[in-house]
Amino acid sequence: VQLQASGGGLVQAGGSLRLSCAASGRTFSNYYVGWFRQAPGKERVVVGTINWNGDSTYYVDSVKGRFTISRDNAKNTVYLQMNSLKPEDTAVYYCAAGFDPTGSFDFAEGYEFHYWGRGTLVTVSS
Repeated sequence: VQLQASGGGLVQAGGSLRLSCAASGRTFSNYYVGWFRQAPGKERVVVGTINWNGDSTYYVDSVKGRFTISRDNAKNTVYLQMNSLKPEDTAVYYCAAGFDPTGSFDFAEGYEFHYWGRGTLVTVSS
């Protein structure tokens, strides 16, 4: 599966952005998806994940209550709605996916993400 993240940009603190991750090449509903981010000078870290049909999500504590991941398998797209943005949310955001034909994905079990898209830059000004 090929992935392409989009929707990044410059926003003021407190504002919102919605990122999209468009997939092509495979049956998208067979994949779990994660959003990751890498801030300048820091390692890439997970932001959140979503299972194949969207009924199970995970968020890192720093974005809980502010970010929401959703998906539309008919459109082969996963979204990251980011509200109440803070300067510390500034990073390059990536989407990634893993093949899961049985629908058993659980982020806590250490499932790997084998497919990565190019990132999209989000800059939050104070």
